[in-house]
Amino acid sequence: MHGYEFGKASGMAPRARIAVYKVLYRLFGGYVSDVVAAIDQAVQDGVDILNLSVGPNSPPTATRTTFLNPFDAALLSAVKAGVFVAQAAGNGGPFPKTLVSFSPWITTVAAGVDDRRYKNHLILGNGKRIAGLGVSPATHGNKSFGLISATDALLGSSSTKYSALDCQRPELLNKRKVQGKILLCGYSFNYISGTASIKKVSQTAKSLGAAGFVVAVEDSYPGTKFDPVPVNIPGILITDVSKTKDLIDYYNSSTTRDWAGRATAFQATVGIADGLAPTLFNSAPQVALFSSRGPDVKDFSFQDADVLKPDILAPGNLIWSAWAPNGTDEANYAGEGFAMMSGTSMAAPHIAGIAALIKQKYPKWSPSAIKSALMTTANTIDKGSHPLRAQQYSTSEMMTLARATPFDYGSGAVNPKAALDPGLVLDATHQDYITFLCSIPDVDPSEVSNITGSRCGSGPKGQRPYDLNIPSITVSQLKGIQTVKRTVTNVADEAETYTIMTRMSPEIALDVSPPALTVLPGSSREITVTLTTRSVTGTYSFGEITMKGDRRHLVRIPVVAMGFK
Repeated sequence: MHGYEFGKASGMAPRARIAVYKVLYRLFGGYVSDVVAAIDQAVQDGVDILNLSVGPNSPPTATRTTFLNPFDAALLSAVKAGVFVAQAAGNGGPFPKTLVSFSPWITTVAAGVDDRRYKNHLILGNGKRIAGLGVSPATHGNKSFGLISATDALLGSSSTKYSALDCQRPELLNKRKVQGKILLCGYSFNYISGTASIKKVSQTAKSLGAAGFVVAVEDSYPGTKFDPVPVNIPGILITDVSKTKDLIDYYNSSTTRDWAGRATAFQATVGIADGLAPTLFNSAPQVALFSSRGPDVKDFSFQDADVLKPDILAPGNLIWSAWAPNGTDEANYAGEGFAMMSGTSMAAPHIAGIAALIKQKYPKWSPSAIKSALMTTANTIDKGSHPLRAQQYSTSEMMTLARATPFDYGSGAVNPKAALDPGLVLDATHQDYITFLCSIPDVDPSEVSNITGSRCGSGPKGQRPYDLNIPSITVSQLKGIQTVKRTVTNVADEAETYTIMTRMSPEIALDVSPPALTVLPGSSREITVTLTTRSVTGTYSFGEITMKGDRRHLVRIPVVAMGFK
């Protein structure tokens, strides 16, 4: 891109055949009915895997429970037809209950930050070094050049109608003044609304003969995702407001002005470093700041559900991928063949591709068996052998890192190699999902049968939502002692004996019986899990059940509960 090779990349399943269904439009979005029609069409066309980098704006109001909304009901039919479904968790993080994917038959994917970051810095003439984002070459000969602000390069009174600070319109700026200097531009709301772009700044600077450009953020915009943009001339974005102040103070103190405030001499100089090569970190993966967080909700009043969401973490930050040159969704990549994007929309296709590989290896596996293989083999430790951490906001709205929980990453970061050989799976049938729906308190059985075509009452009596045989256990209201069962099936070629261990926060006691079990190939065994409230804290407790095989397999089941008296 721009004549520079950033590296070699591959999709998760490079030989997969891809079908794309158009349901959404830029700025407008779309209708759930179109999404449902596309899901039905895809299933009819015989797809094996569905990737949905889309979701509703909020929990649905039309049905008694989130799990029966038209979106999730259509996906339940897809799963019944044997189609695995990966869906983006949403980009409403780091705040709780921001998920747009709700149901246990869907694999809900959170976004992780991997070990590759693009960093750059600006060197001021006074020796100060200011960190920023800029996937760009260094200033010519690694030298410093004069700095000129767009406001000081204006032609006449052109600032009245257009914001020259954005540096989007080269005809508003004096080429003679800008030529050979670094152009200093402001960052406005136009960048967030999509009417201004870094790519356009680079084109403006290039057309004026500038040696490079700096875009400086003067006002904080909470929740803004600043992603580095590859450009073909030296350029950098300063996102830290305090660093922008340092830069502007230096510029003002180095610029001579006449009685009317017009600049007459520019003494400020800056150099931009080479930002083309990534920096690699060991503290990866991390849960991305924007990735939507649990707990899952069961209705529009945001009552906690007995289902763990998200399910799994996959790479979703600064993802390089192919891009349609005529695509209009992102002004920074107009006309390009590749783009680097962030979002849970980039994380979900990783899981879709890995699921395709599992489906290829085990064509007869159900979607829930594939989901189980992904979840029970996921990692909760980063590359540096530390527990996974999640990006959060501190009290002062600065980004910080905190120890991640299952509400951030589900069962952990996906481990594709291990998922291809999980040892045990926790399977669930379509009837199990119907029983789950019928077990939700206050659900209307006629609503279940109208939407799913299956009646309540045919499953076991006295079921609770957390009895569904999924590879996680979530009890949102643990009153006293509760017993939960899970059934594991050996999908390996040989018998294996598993030793079962538990770990849980001290407020909740977690016990599993039997302490060990041998499972024959193709056979299933049941484990009984007992959760006991020891103390009431009003917060969730986290733990896990680990089943260690005597051959090579390790199976993890996350456990989440909030104790009540």
